[in-house]
Amino acid sequence: MSVEKPPVEICKGVNGLDKVVLREVRGSSAEVYLYGGHVTSWRNDHGEELLFLSTKAIFKPPKAIRGGIPICFPQFGSHGNLDQHGFARNRFWSIDTNPPPFPTVSTNKALIDLIFKPSEEDLKTWPHSYEFRLRITLGPGGDLMLTSRIRNIDAKPLSFTFAYHTYLSVSDISEVRVEGLETLDFLDNLKAKERFTEQGDAITFESEVDKIYLATPTKIAVIDHEKKRTFVLRKDGLPDAVVWNPWEKKAKSMADFGDDDYKHMLCVEAAAVEKVITLKPGEEWKGRLELSAVPSSYRSGQLDPQRVLQG
Repeated sequence: MSVEKPPVEICKGVNGLDKVVLREVRGSSAEVYLYGGHVTSWRNDHGEELLFLSTKAIFKPPKAIRGGIPICFPQFGSHGNLDQHGFARNRFWSIDTNPPPFPTVSTNKALIDLIFKPSEEDLKTWPHSYEFRLRITLGPGGDLMLTSRIRNIDAKPLSFTFAYHTYLSVSDISEVRVEGLETLDFLDNLKAKERFTEQGDAITFESEVDKIYLATPTKIAVIDHEKKRTFVLRKDGLPDAVVWNPWEKKAKSMADFGDDDYKHMLCVEAAAVEKVITLKPGEEWKGRLELSAVPSSYRSGQLDPQRVLQG
Protein backbone atom coordinates (compact mmCIF):
# COMPACT_ATOMS: atom_id res chain seq x y z
CA MET A 1 0.00 0.00 0.00
CA SER A 2 1.43 3.37 -0.99
CA VAL A 3 2.08 5.82 1.81
CA GLU A 4 0.03 8.99 1.41
CA LYS A 5 2.37 11.92 0.75
CA PRO A 6 2.01 14.99 2.97
CA PRO A 7 0.11 18.05 1.66
CA VAL A 8 3.22 20.21 2.26
CA GLU A 9 6.75 18.89 1.87
CA ILE A 10 9.99 20.88 2.06
CA CYS A 11 12.80 19.30 0.07
CA LYS A 12 15.71 20.01 -2.28
CA GLY A 13 15.17 20.92 -5.92
CA VAL A 14 17.50 21.57 -8.85
CA ASN A 15 21.08 22.46 -7.81
CA GLY A 16 20.18 21.82 -4.16
CA LEU A 17 17.85 24.85 -3.96
CA ASP A 18 15.11 24.56 -1.31
CA LYS A 19 11.63 23.97 -2.64
CA VAL A 20 8.16 23.32 -1.24
CA VAL A 21 5.87 20.71 -2.81
CA LEU A 22 2.12 21.18 -2.31
CA ARG A 23 -0.16 18.18 -2.92
CA GLU A 24 -3.91 18.00 -3.04
CA VAL A 25 -5.63 14.76 -2.07
CA ARG A 26 -7.04 14.17 -5.59
CA GLY A 27 -3.57 14.25 -7.14
CA SER A 28 -2.86 17.82 -8.25
CA SER A 29 0.41 19.41 -7.13
CA ALA A 30 2.53 22.56 -7.19
CA GLU A 31 6.21 23.26 -6.58
CA VAL A 32 7.55 26.51 -5.14
CA TYR A 33 11.22 27.47 -4.90
CA LEU A 34 12.22 29.68 -1.97
CA TYR A 35 14.57 31.34 -4.45
CA GLY A 36 12.31 34.03 -5.88
CA GLY A 37 9.20 32.79 -4.02
CA HIS A 38 8.78 31.18 -7.41
CA VAL A 39 6.10 28.65 -8.43
CA THR A 40 7.82 26.42 -11.02
CA SER A 41 5.26 23.64 -11.44
CA TRP A 42 1.49 23.20 -11.30
CA ARG A 43 0.10 19.81 -12.28
CA ASN A 44 -3.50 18.65 -12.55
CA ASP A 45 -4.80 15.41 -11.06
CA HIS A 46 -3.66 13.53 -14.22
CA GLY A 47 -0.10 14.72 -13.58
CA GLU A 48 -0.12 17.03 -16.63
CA GLU A 49 2.09 20.11 -16.28
CA LEU A 50 0.09 23.32 -16.69
CA LEU A 51 2.91 25.87 -16.38
CA PHE A 52 5.69 26.33 -18.90
CA LEU A 53 9.30 26.02 -17.75
CA SER A 54 12.03 26.77 -20.29
CA THR A 55 14.03 23.78 -21.51
CA LYS A 56 17.09 25.92 -20.73
CA ALA A 57 15.96 27.37 -17.38
CA ILE A 58 18.95 28.21 -15.17
CA PHE A 59 18.40 27.33 -11.50
CA LYS A 60 21.43 29.29 -10.39
CA PRO A 61 21.26 32.56 -8.43
CA PRO A 62 21.42 35.44 -9.21
CA LYS A 63 19.70 34.50 -12.50
CA ALA A 64 15.88 34.41 -12.30
CA ILE A 65 14.21 31.10 -13.18
CA ARG A 66 12.74 31.23 -16.71
CA GLY A 67 9.14 29.99 -16.57
CA GLY A 68 6.56 29.18 -13.92
CA ILE A 69 5.30 32.28 -12.09
CA PRO A 70 8.06 34.82 -11.39
CA ILE A 71 7.09 37.70 -9.07
CA CYS A 72 7.81 41.11 -10.62
CA PHE A 73 8.35 43.56 -7.74
CA PRO A 74 8.98 46.41 -6.97
CA GLN A 75 9.07 47.14 -10.69
CA PHE A 76 7.44 45.57 -13.72
CA GLY A 77 9.59 45.47 -16.86
CA SER A 78 11.47 48.68 -17.50
CA HIS A 79 8.78 50.88 -15.86
CA GLY A 80 11.27 52.50 -13.45
CA ASN A 81 14.99 52.80 -12.64
CA LEU A 82 15.65 49.29 -11.33
CA ASP A 83 16.75 46.21 -13.26
CA GLN A 84 14.14 44.56 -15.51
CA HIS A 85 11.20 43.27 -13.38
CA GLY A 86 12.75 44.39 -10.08
CA PHE A 87 14.54 42.03 -7.68
CA ALA A 88 11.99 39.92 -5.74
CA ARG A 89 12.33 37.11 -8.31
CA ASN A 90 16.05 36.71 -7.66
CA ARG A 91 16.18 36.91 -3.89
CA PHE A 92 15.82 34.12 -1.33
CA TRP A 93 12.47 34.14 0.48
CA SER A 94 11.75 32.54 3.87
CA ILE A 95 8.92 30.37 5.09
CA ASP A 96 6.61 32.57 7.18
CA THR A 97 5.94 30.55 10.32
CA ASN A 98 3.64 33.12 11.90
CA PRO A 99 1.65 34.91 9.17
CA PRO A 100 -0.94 37.46 10.23
CA PRO A 101 -4.48 36.10 9.89
CA PHE A 102 -6.27 36.16 6.56
CA PRO A 103 -9.81 37.59 6.49
CA THR A 104 -11.11 34.19 5.38
CA VAL A 105 -10.01 31.04 7.18
CA SER A 106 -8.61 28.50 4.72
CA THR A 107 -9.59 24.87 5.13
CA ASN A 108 -7.00 23.89 2.51
CA LYS A 109 -4.04 21.99 3.91
CA ALA A 110 -1.92 22.36 0.77
CA LEU A 111 -0.64 25.89 1.32
CA ILE A 112 2.59 27.67 2.17
CA ASP A 113 3.22 31.17 3.50
CA LEU A 114 6.43 32.90 2.39
CA ILE A 115 7.94 36.23 3.39
CA PHE A 116 10.47 38.53 1.78
CA LYS A 117 12.10 41.52 3.49
CA PRO A 118 14.75 43.76 1.93
CA SER A 119 18.39 43.13 2.84
CA GLU A 120 20.93 45.88 3.57
CA GLU A 121 22.07 45.57 -0.07
CA ASP A 122 18.48 45.90 -1.34
CA LEU A 123 17.99 49.04 0.76
CA LYS A 124 21.01 50.63 -0.95
CA THR A 125 19.42 50.02 -4.36
CA TRP A 126 15.86 50.83 -3.32
CA PRO A 127 15.67 52.54 0.11
CA HIS A 128 12.25 51.36 1.32
CA SER A 129 11.30 49.10 4.23
CA TYR A 130 8.42 46.68 3.69
CA GLU A 131 7.21 43.15 4.35
CA PHE A 132 6.08 41.12 1.35
CA ARG A 133 4.00 38.10 2.33
CA LEU A 134 3.00 35.52 -0.27
CA ARG A 135 0.51 32.71 0.33
CA ILE A 136 0.40 29.93 -2.28
CA THR A 137 -2.56 27.58 -2.03
CA LEU A 138 -3.60 24.52 -3.98
CA GLY A 139 -7.39 24.23 -3.83
CA PRO A 140 -9.46 21.01 -3.62
CA GLY A 141 -10.24 21.15 -7.35
CA GLY A 142 -6.59 21.71 -8.23
CA ASP A 143 -6.91 25.50 -8.59
CA LEU A 144 -3.74 27.45 -7.81
CA MET A 145 -4.05 30.64 -5.77
CA LEU A 146 -1.38 33.25 -5.06
CA THR A 147 -2.09 36.06 -2.61
CA SER A 148 0.49 38.82 -2.13
CA ARG A 149 0.31 41.22 0.79
CA ILE A 150 2.79 44.08 0.81
CA ARG A 151 2.95 46.27 3.92
CA ASN A 152 4.83 49.56 4.08
CA ILE A 153 6.74 49.57 7.39
CA ASP A 154 8.69 52.72 6.48
CA ALA A 155 8.10 56.29 7.64
CA LYS A 156 7.69 57.44 4.02
CA PRO A 157 5.34 56.42 1.17
CA LEU A 158 6.12 53.27 -0.85
CA SER A 159 5.39 53.18 -4.60
CA PHE A 160 5.74 50.13 -6.86
CA THR A 161 4.47 48.24 -9.88
CA PHE A 162 3.80 44.51 -9.81
CA ALA A 163 3.02 41.40 -11.87
CA TYR A 164 2.57 37.67 -11.53
CA HIS A 165 4.56 36.83 -14.70
CA THR A 166 2.62 33.61 -15.36
CA TYR A 167 3.96 31.31 -18.09
CA LEU A 168 1.16 28.98 -19.23
CA SER A 169 1.96 25.73 -21.02
CA VAL A 170 0.15 25.45 -24.38
CA SER A 171 0.24 22.77 -27.08
CA ASP A 172 0.77 25.14 -30.02
CA ILE A 173 0.72 28.95 -29.75
CA SER A 174 -0.92 29.25 -33.19
CA GLU A 175 -3.93 27.31 -31.82
CA VAL A 176 -4.44 29.51 -28.75
CA ARG A 177 -6.85 32.39 -28.21
CA VAL A 178 -7.35 34.78 -25.31
CA GLU A 179 -10.83 36.03 -24.44
CA GLY A 180 -11.83 38.86 -22.13
CA LEU A 181 -9.48 41.55 -23.47
CA GLU A 182 -11.40 42.49 -26.65
CA THR A 183 -11.97 46.23 -27.29
CA LEU A 184 -9.63 47.25 -24.46
CA ASP A 185 -6.82 49.78 -24.61
CA PHE A 186 -3.26 48.49 -24.37
CA LEU A 187 0.31 49.78 -24.26
CA ASP A 188 2.48 48.11 -26.91
CA ASN A 189 5.96 47.42 -25.55
CA LEU A 190 7.15 46.70 -29.11
CA LYS A 191 6.18 50.27 -30.09
CA ALA A 192 7.68 52.30 -27.24
CA LYS A 193 4.63 51.76 -24.97
CA GLU A 194 2.34 53.57 -27.42
CA ARG A 195 -1.38 53.24 -26.59
CA PHE A 196 -3.76 51.39 -28.95
CA THR A 197 -7.22 49.81 -28.78
CA GLU A 198 -7.65 46.07 -29.36
CA GLN A 199 -9.69 45.47 -32.52
CA GLY A 200 -10.15 41.67 -32.78
CA ASP A 201 -12.96 39.47 -31.44
CA ALA A 202 -10.39 37.46 -29.54
CA ILE A 203 -6.61 37.59 -29.37
CA THR A 204 -4.70 35.03 -31.45
CA PHE A 205 -0.96 34.73 -32.18
CA GLU A 206 1.12 34.75 -35.34
CA SER A 207 4.11 36.92 -34.34
CA GLU A 208 5.85 38.44 -31.31
CA VAL A 209 3.48 40.11 -28.84
CA ASP A 210 4.22 42.21 -25.75
CA LYS A 211 1.18 44.20 -24.65
CA ILE A 212 -0.09 45.66 -21.37
CA TYR A 213 -3.91 45.66 -21.44
CA LEU A 214 -5.45 48.32 -19.20
CA ALA A 215 -8.53 48.31 -16.95
CA THR A 216 -9.07 44.60 -17.60
CA PRO A 217 -11.89 42.41 -16.24
CA THR A 218 -11.36 40.24 -13.18
CA LYS A 219 -11.62 37.10 -15.34
CA ILE A 220 -9.65 36.19 -18.49
CA ALA A 221 -9.75 32.92 -20.45
CA VAL A 222 -6.93 31.32 -22.44
CA ILE A 223 -8.27 28.64 -24.78
CA ASP A 224 -5.93 25.92 -26.05
CA HIS A 225 -7.88 24.38 -28.95
CA GLU A 226 -5.51 21.46 -29.51
CA LYS A 227 -5.53 20.34 -25.86
CA LYS A 228 -9.24 21.19 -25.52
CA ARG A 229 -8.29 23.00 -22.33
CA THR A 230 -9.20 26.45 -21.05
CA PHE A 231 -7.18 28.30 -18.44
CA VAL A 232 -9.24 30.75 -16.42
CA LEU A 233 -7.38 33.56 -14.63
CA ARG A 234 -9.26 35.37 -11.89
CA LYS A 235 -7.58 38.36 -10.31
CA ASP A 236 -8.16 40.96 -7.66
CA GLY A 237 -6.25 44.18 -7.00
CA LEU A 238 -4.48 43.84 -10.36
CA PRO A 239 -6.17 46.02 -12.99
CA ASP A 240 -3.82 45.29 -15.90
CA ALA A 241 -3.01 42.15 -17.89
CA VAL A 242 0.24 41.61 -19.77
CA VAL A 243 0.27 39.25 -22.77
CA TRP A 244 3.71 38.14 -24.00
CA ASN A 245 5.23 35.67 -26.43
CA PRO A 246 8.77 36.32 -27.70
CA TRP A 247 8.30 34.41 -31.00
CA GLU A 248 11.13 32.91 -33.00
CA LYS A 249 13.73 35.68 -33.35
CA LYS A 250 13.68 36.85 -29.72
CA ALA A 251 13.53 33.23 -28.44
CA LYS A 252 16.84 32.55 -30.19
CA SER A 253 18.42 35.61 -28.56
CA MET A 254 17.67 34.47 -24.97
CA ALA A 255 20.32 32.19 -23.46
CA ASP A 256 17.89 30.56 -20.99
CA PHE A 257 15.11 29.95 -23.55
CA GLY A 258 14.98 27.08 -26.06
CA ASP A 259 14.75 28.07 -29.75
CA ASP A 260 11.34 26.40 -30.15
CA ASP A 261 10.03 27.04 -26.62
CA TYR A 262 7.92 29.99 -27.81
CA LYS A 263 5.56 27.53 -29.56
CA HIS A 264 4.59 25.96 -26.23
CA MET A 265 4.11 28.94 -23.93
CA LEU A 266 2.09 32.07 -23.43
CA CYS A 267 2.47 34.61 -20.65
CA VAL A 268 -0.78 36.12 -19.43
CA GLU A 269 0.12 38.16 -16.39
CA ALA A 270 -2.11 39.73 -13.74
CA ALA A 271 -0.43 43.08 -13.15
CA ALA A 272 -0.55 46.62 -11.79
CA VAL A 273 1.61 48.65 -14.15
CA GLU A 274 -0.07 51.72 -15.62
CA LYS A 275 -1.12 53.22 -12.28
CA VAL A 276 1.65 52.94 -9.71
CA ILE A 277 0.53 51.54 -6.33
CA THR A 278 1.41 53.91 -3.47
CA LEU A 279 1.16 52.90 0.19
CA LYS A 280 1.26 55.34 3.07
CA PRO A 281 3.29 54.30 6.13
CA GLY A 282 1.58 51.30 7.76
CA GLU A 283 -0.69 50.67 4.77
CA GLU A 284 -1.03 47.24 3.12
CA TRP A 285 -1.81 46.25 -0.48
CA LYS A 286 -3.22 42.89 -1.53
CA GLY A 287 -3.08 41.34 -5.01
CA ARG A 288 -4.58 37.95 -5.73
CA LEU A 289 -4.41 35.53 -8.66
CA GLU A 290 -6.39 32.32 -9.03
CA LEU A 291 -5.64 29.92 -11.89
CA SER A 292 -7.84 27.05 -12.95
CA ALA A 293 -7.75 24.71 -15.94
CA VAL A 294 -11.05 23.33 -17.23
CA PRO A 295 -12.05 21.20 -20.24
CA SER A 296 -12.84 23.36 -23.27
CA SER A 297 -16.47 22.40 -23.63
CA TYR A 298 -16.44 25.82 -21.90
CA ARG A 299 -14.82 27.35 -24.98
CA SER A 300 -15.35 30.49 -27.07
CA GLY A 301 -18.69 32.18 -27.11
CA GLN A 302 -19.52 30.93 -23.65
CA LEU A 303 -17.19 33.57 -22.31
CA ASP A 304 -18.59 36.66 -23.94
CA PRO A 305 -17.06 39.95 -22.71
CA GLN A 306 -20.19 40.93 -20.77
CA ARG A 307 -20.08 37.73 -18.73
CA VAL A 308 -16.36 38.09 -18.18
CA LEU A 309 -16.85 41.59 -16.81
CA GLN A 310 -19.40 40.30 -14.34
CA GLY A 311 -17.24 37.33 -13.29
